[in-house]
Amino acid sequence: MAKRKKKPSFFARISSWVKWFWQFVSVDIWHITEYKLHIHILKTLNLSIRCFLSEKLQEKASALTFSSILAVVPALAMLFAICKGFGFQHIMQSQLFDYFPAQRQALEYMLSFVDQYLDQMKGGVFVGIGLCFLLWTLISLLSNIEKAFNDIWQVQGGRSFYRKVTDYTSMFLILPILMVASSGFSLFMSTMLNSSVVFEFMTPLLRWVFRLAPYILTVLFFTAIYIFIPNTRVKFKYALISGIICGTAFQVFQYIYISGQIWVSKYNAIYGSFAFLPLLLIWMQFSWLICLFGAVLTYSSQNVVNFNFEKETNDISRRYSDYILLVIATVIVHRFRDGLPPLTKGQISRRYAIPIQLVERKIDELEQAGILSQTPSEEERVPAYQPALDINRLSVGFLLRAIDREGDEDFIDNLKDNFPREWRVLVDTRRLMEEEGDKIALKDLQIEESREVLPKQ
Repeated sequence: MAKRKKKPSFFARISSWVKWFWQFVSVDIWHITEYKLHIHILKTLNLSIRCFLSEKLQEKASALTFSSILAVVPALAMLFAICKGFGFQHIMQSQLFDYFPAQRQALEYMLSFVDQYLDQMKGGVFVGIGLCFLLWTLISLLSNIEKAFNDIWQVQGGRSFYRKVTDYTSMFLILPILMVASSGFSLFMSTMLNSSVVFEFMTPLLRWVFRLAPYILTVLFFTAIYIFIPNTRVKFKYALISGIICGTAFQVFQYIYISGQIWVSKYNAIYGSFAFLPLLLIWMQFSWLICLFGAVLTYSSQNVVNFNFEKETNDISRRYSDYILLVIATVIVHRFRDGLPPLTKGQISRRYAIPIQLVERKIDELEQAGILSQTPSEEERVPAYQPALDINRLSVGFLLRAIDREGDEDFIDNLKDNFPREWRVLVDTRRLMEEEGDKIALKDLQIEESREVLPKQ
């Protein structure tokens, strides 16, 4: 009589399921190219957590907290200087108290410094020096924020100094006007609701909507940050989703923070009148963490399909790597020869179903070797690529020669003296390949134009 197979224990089954699930979400899930909502969500969460850890966002949040502490008084001074010019500084003050109820004491303390700051800037040499220091502090803070966002988005170049000055100054000019306009609109609608009989039956519902106004404004504020701060094109739908999640998280954090003020007495015993300072630092640190996580979430949502086959991309063979390099260079040369618009990295990835990491890596190699150069594209702030040389000179051999000799070599003392035959064999073999490749021009290779084949997001 055959022995009955022993059933695995409960813990063994749980352990087996955990191992399967981990293998699925970390490796196997990236082999699924068909778009499914639950797969897309799992991929986005996976990529967001990995980016959050690899980008060291805790350190970036600490750096931005330090920059914010330095810039908070100059920033408030700039806002109140603009508001005084229009005569609505008191409205701005009440708006700030409404938006940041958790930091009322800190705001009151800082506004006293702002008054002194503005009084000092009324006359004398300090006007010019103070104004320059104010602008430098603000531009420095916003540059640090932009750099943190660009690092998350893997954008190499930031805005030019001219664009920083114009964009950031415009931001500070528009922000107080929008805040006051929203306050005025809320007051106007509240008055209308109280006086109009037509809206009387809708008053409870509309009052509930107006109570949500701070949450809606917070969501819109985060959404605007995720769209305009990175020096690249960000799709609105992904920024809005991240704005809703992080705006909600920020409001929940505000509520928890205010509820926890009952423990402030412990800090008062230690820090006295400066008890608000460590609490302000904690609040600012967590606020920046929420903001940066939203940037990571936006990046992950928008680029998740670009990380399909990531493990295979990192383990690619030398031969297949050179093949992809040749394909990309040939596509760009053919489009230039035929007078077609140049393609961006993303467009090449989508048209030919090549993972974006490979496309970015190979185009960067070709650009550094002087084969390709950047040119403006139809997509704002995203460059396209075209040949940097006469395409009649670009052959397979020329391409291999340029890539092989890009970078440093012969910097190890006596290595060629100790291994001369190995060097000669390698040089002769590559020379034969290059000589054969010189007979084949990239513009004469036959390729077939492809349409976008990646699944839509």
